[in-house]
Amino acid sequence: MGSRLTEEQAAFAAAVRDFAKRECGTREQRDALTGGGREAHHPELYRRLADLGWLGVCLPEEYGGAGGGTADACLFLEETSYGMVPCGGFITTVITAKAYERFGTERQRREVLSGVVRGDVLAIAMSEPGAGSDVGALRSRARRERDGTWTIDGQKTWISNAHCAESILLVARTGEDKHGGLTMFHLPAGTPGVEIRGIETMRGREVNDVYLTDVRLPADAVVGEVNGGWKQLMAGLNHERLFLAANMLGLARRAFDDAVGYVREREQFGRPVGSFQALRHRVADLATEIECTRLLVREVAQDCDAQPDKLFPREASMAKLKATELAKQVTLEGMQMMGGYGYTTEFEMERHLRAAVVSTVYGGTSEIQRDVIGKTYGL
Repeated sequence: MGSRLTEEQAAFAAAVRDFAKRECGTREQRDALTGGGREAHHPELYRRLADLGWLGVCLPEEYGGAGGGTADACLFLEETSYGMVPCGGFITTVITAKAYERFGTERQRREVLSGVVRGDVLAIAMSEPGAGSDVGALRSRARRERDGTWTIDGQKTWISNAHCAESILLVARTGEDKHGGLTMFHLPAGTPGVEIRGIETMRGREVNDVYLTDVRLPADAVVGEVNGGWKQLMAGLNHERLFLAANMLGLARRAFDDAVGYVREREQFGRPVGSFQALRHRVADLATEIECTRLLVREVAQDCDAQPDKLFPREASMAKLKATELAKQVTLEGMQMMGGYGYTTEFEMERHLRAAVVSTVYGGTSEIQRDVIGKTYGL
């Protein structure tokens, strides 16, 4: 399948770009919305995106969504990232929403997916202090009581957007088998026994520790099958990795354009520094890599839409690996091309770098992606 956009998709991307330019087009606007770059999510602006119908871009129409596909969601993520729209809650929301769409009960889907369309934020809690890349090693435990309810104890860490989420999709251990003993649970915000503590990072508050102490959930809080959580997680990897890739593709494009804008204007030795061969060739290489990555991400997204029941472990991991490593490369080289100004908060390249470097860690590290790709070749 070709990677060109349909007329409808092109119009949608243009509308998102126009919104970003109007609402976040200046440094002053972006600083006001993000507390000087420390907050990745602005609730009021997010609700406006919901009012436009964009947050349900890839959710079924029966729950208020637009009925689009993976490619449409990737377009939205790419353009909002490029436009620096502070809607950081969307990426965990759309990843989590797809799990509810695929495995949730009808009641869960109506409650959660309809809420997403209206502007609710979702989070997913897998990682623990002793279980990161090795999700099967998690120890948070859910015990089924005699009345069918569940009691959950444990700790989750690095949970993106838990502090602003209306609900968390929690993965807990319900059996002894490493992979066959995991179960997903619907955990509403404000449930007694849940404590959320922010973790300070270079990007401000975006991730959290989540402490679970005698948390009681009803019998129907299970999402999917008891002890079926691992298979359900694996079924969602196409979406998770592609959405992360699209987000970083947008960031790479933005950092590239910012760097090119700078080297066009900055003069040394009587001419713009971008006219020197050393920088001109660097710009050419980065532009080529961005275009290759764009084609890869869009092609895989379209393949996923064409075959929604098929897993694309190799291709999705390639997209995530390529886009996140590219974003890191572009921001680092952008800093180098800008010299000392690239390190100052006067320009936004340092903000781009802080967003890019962590992308090669979350959602499966680059090393894990390479391992997945290698295994698909029988290695």
